[in-house]
Amino acid sequence: MPFLFLSPPLLLITLLGAALMGWAQWRVSSAYGRWSKVRSRRGLSGAAAARMLLDADRLFDVAIERTKGRLDDHYDPRERVLRLSPAVYDGTSLASLGVAAHEAGHALQHAEGYAPLSFRQAFFPVAAFASRVWTTLFILGIVLAASAMGKVFLVASIVALSLYTLFTLVTLPVEFDASRRALVLLEGSGVLQQDEVEGARRVLSAAGLTYAASAFTSVMTLLYLLLRVREE
Repeated sequence: MPFLFLSPPLLLITLLGAALMGWAQWRVSSAYGRWSKVRSRRGLSGAAAARMLLDADRLFDVAIERTKGRLDDHYDPRERVLRLSPAVYDGTSLASLGVAAHEAGHALQHAEGYAPLSFRQAFFPVAAFASRVWTTLFILGIVLAASAMGKVFLVASIVALSLYTLFTLVTLPVEFDASRRALVLLEGSGVLQQDEVEGARRVLSAAGLTYAASAFTSVMTLLYLLLRVREE
């Protein structure tokens, strides 16, 4: 049976993955939209809260910068900088504080030498390259299916997709642990009161779904390709 790029199972996985990602993104937008309207009682901005949390762990050398993007918040371990979007940097809502604390959680992971974060950081260039080339290799394998090189390209595409899938799986504990740390920090530091933490939790839980959806889609696609190659 020929190896078909647009075979029904692969098309179904692609559509299911797109649907999951769309649903996860909707959950993020919905949760952020709701809790971004609820101002914290203490009134700290995301930047001020992040600074407080970092200083409490003596991470005085970690800088906080405002970015220009929307929800482009991230921690840069190479430069030891928290980069927060304007809505989070200046925002005083439960959503803003939750996101800011999450990024502070990554800084704490880095300071502690959290193994999954260290691996993800070192592996990122490989995963980024693999994510760009695996589909090209796969298509070349289909086009040259009748030749020996076709099999080589198919195997190469599976290796590349395996590397990217590994990255998505390692990302899960990194992100979930950062969110766990964030919620503990927010309540323990007094930035949020106990009844306010739930709003931040909802936002961070929704964000975690996007990483889970990405990992699920990658795993399912990889399993399908492996099974199809075995049938050749």
